Amino acid sequence: MATLAELCIAAVAEAFRTDREIIGTGIGPVPRLGVGLAKMTHSPGLMMTDGEAYLVEQPVPIGPRGYDDRKAAGYLPFSRFFDSAVWTGRRHAMVTPTQIDRFGQTNLSALGGTHEQPKVQMLGARGFPGNGIYHPNSMFIPAHSTRVFVDDEVDRVSSPGYNPARRIAGGNYSGLELKRIITNLCVMDFGGADNAIRVISLHPSVTFAEVQDATGFELIDAAEGETPLPTDQQLEIIAGLDPHGIRHKVLAENPPARRSKEGEAA
Repeated sequence: MATLAELCIAAVAEAFRTDREIIGTGIGPVPRLGVGLAKMTHSPGLMMTDGEAYLVEQPVPIGPRGYDDRKAAGYLPFSRFFDSAVWTGRRHAMVTPTQIDRFGQTNLSALGGTHEQPKVQMLGARGFPGNGIYHPNSMFIPAHSTRVFVDDEVDRVSSPGYNPARRIAGGNYSGLELKRIITNLCVMDFGGADNAIRVISLHPSVTFAEVQDATGFELIDAAEGETPLPTDQQLEIIAGLDPHGIRHKVLAENPPARRSKEGEAA
């Protein structure tokens, strides 16, 4: 039986499929597990860190663990990380912003009010402005709703998107590449005209109408089927990367489908 969390982890892994040597950064339990799953299956050249200063060949399990068990493959402090990965475009990150708009602009800075006195103050833009124009980015949203996918622009633009009104003359946006959005309802990308957001697969038992109702702007229905369930091999790897079951606390809904003994969705 595959849970919704495991379905999303497998979808995240697919978003990180690559034949390049780039650093995969999954921020949060589900994205991090997805990057680890990608590296241990279809994308062995994907590079990962231990979350601190080392490159690792064996992804470090999330939750309590012994640091002496790390299999470090290289030293990568923050100064080298920015020089060798971020500014050169050799990184793909997946983040969880508080708001996303139709242009792919994100917000994790503040909600409502004014710039000087917001209604809700959050983390601040942090590294989002620079990361957004230097390397590919994807997003994971555990609760798909109109509060996240807003009907207008995000309240504060923490990272850039495909909004032509926000482009500065002479600016270099060649490194801007938004890849996928994984939510608890579906998988989306930016493959529509002028980078419009499309639904490319629906999770089991979810309809496009349900996704559209939970989104504040118009989506393109490009779904050709259901989001694939994780295989037995993937489930085994996920369990090894999350021995404490943290994934189930992030997405605790009922399983979207059962897997028969033959490994097919039931």
